[in-house]
Amino acid sequence: MQSRREVTRVYVCNCFGVTEAQVKGHAANGACTPRQIASACKAGTDCGSCVRRIQALLGRGAYPTRGLVDESQRVLAEQLDEAA
Repeated sequence: MQSRREVTRVYVCNCFGVTEAQVKGHAANGACTPRQIASACKAGTDCGSCVRRIQALLGRGAYPTRGLVDESQRVLAEQLDEAA
């Protein structure tokens, strides 16, 4: 009996077939806004119904500062509070 490897794909953007893993991968590579995710894989550029899901995957508390965006880093709200 062969073992079957089951792959679970959670689609974030059905229009372009973009998965949750792909969005997380782009985020790990420095994309920190839905617009940057859209530039990387087109997710959110057709019907727009996935934009809220993309925002959730990026983290509601995550928002960039100009210096960190230029360095392709993400920053969390807690980190900003600590820096203040």
